[in-house]
Amino acid sequence: MNIKAGEELIQRFIAHLTNERALSQHTINSYSRDIRTLVRFCEDESVDFPQLKGHHIRSFVAASHRTGLSGKTLARRLSSIRTFYNFLLREGITRNNPAVGISAPKTAKKLPHTLDPDQVNSLLNLKGNSWHLCRDRAMLELFYSSGLRLSELVGADINSLEMTAGIIRVVGKGSKEREVPVGRMAKEALKNWLGVRNDLPNKNRAVKDPSALFISERGTRISSRTVQARIEYWSRAQGLPGKIHPHMLRHSFASHLLESSGDLRAIQDLLGHADISTTQIYTHLDFQHLAEVYDRAHPRAQKSDDSED
Repeated sequence: MNIKAGEELIQRFIAHLTNERALSQHTINSYSRDIRTLVRFCEDESVDFPQLKGHHIRSFVAASHRTGLSGKTLARRLSSIRTFYNFLLREGITRNNPAVGISAPKTAKKLPHTLDPDQVNSLLNLKGNSWHLCRDRAMLELFYSSGLRLSELVGADINSLEMTAGIIRVVGKGSKEREVPVGRMAKEALKNWLGVRNDLPNKNRAVKDPSALFISERGTRISSRTVQARIEYWSRAQGLPGKIHPHMLRHSFASHLLESSGDLRAIQDLLGHADISTTQIYTHLDFQHLAEVYDRAHPRAQKSDDSED
């Protein structure tokens, strides 16, 4: 199959994704990149992609893996290829889907970065009562108190917060709603924020989104980018090293809670993880903490100052 014919097939596939499956442009672009990468591989191997077999796909995955691509990226590529060949099967262009049953190599999970309790205290120790400071203090306290995702904090509404009961309802991944506790310090910060929320810094502006828990100075629901920027600002202002991001507060919440309670199931529920294996990453962090304590404290773990003759 020549390059022109191959490109025509890809364009038909893109039309299928656009018109029949109504996928987003971002997703379609990802499919297109993945398939064109496979086409280039086929050209290098002098094989027509409608004639590909399973061993060709394995070679493609192995070659891609050698370039340093992660297991997650390769899994997405395989998903794109399977979808493409299902389309070719439907169109009668090929007789098999060579990507079926082939898995991407697994990539070792990276341990999430966390702040230690002293660093969290430094970040949350904001002084003052300005409009912006009250809002930012409430956001930071809520992140750490309840282990929220960035999207959950941005999407939170005022009526999802029950101050008396000390809980907040949030909508997580898969549109699943859950209730999580709100600690004493976070409740206090939220109370102060709600007291000034409607008094926008620019008195000529009005609140445009009365339901949103957190708003910008323009009166609209706060954006994820603004939250990220404010956390970066306060981390620098408080003298913390490195780049602090919202998810780091969620990781710190989980890690510190596990250190104190050891209850992985409870932390799974609080974080809204569908699978306990996702939560188990924090057991590695907890073990690291215990190992450091052991190395510092156990008499037989400490290096001796005496050297042998």
